[in-house]
Amino acid sequence: MTAKRFFTLVAMTVMLATATAAQDADSLYAKGLLQPGTEAPDFTLASPDGSRHSLSSLRGSYVVLDFWASWCPDCRKDIPEMKRLHAEYGDMIKFVSVSFDDKKDNWTRCIADNGITWLNLSELKRMRDSDVARLYNVKWIPSMHIIDRQGRIILSTVMIEKLAAKLKELHEL
Repeated sequence: MTAKRFFTLVAMTVMLATATAAQDADSLYAKGLLQPGTEAPDFTLASPDGSRHSLSSLRGSYVVLDFWASWCPDCRKDIPEMKRLHAEYGDMIKFVSVSFDDKKDNWTRCIADNGITWLNLSELKRMRDSDVARLYNVKWIPSMHIIDRQGRIILSTVMIEKLAAKLKELHEL
């Protein structure tokens, strides 16, 4: 086997392993999330300015519900793609991020530093102590949901690629 063929084989093996790992992320981390067809539990949380917002106030709109935290490396890695999705679909779909930060300064600094402009809410509790995490059975972040106009979950995932694909599909309907 030539060196070129060997390196090509190694590169293909690595790419296949990476793709398989990505496909397995939902099977590993999203299996306990609320399933499509389930009514999205309502909650009311505070935004950074202290105003309170409920999920039910968005009924009649599609909603992307994003659970994250400033201390989560995977969440921070997804911010540029979430910003792109918001720029592309934000006129038609409401975006709501729920943070599991327990320190307001960390949460608001991350929002400001990353130019996150959509609705951000928090209980200022870590995930394991959060009432909304229990409602949605969130055990891993980032976790994302798409909720339809009637308040039912369409998608639950930990993979922003799946979120993007579903938003594209909905946009094309």
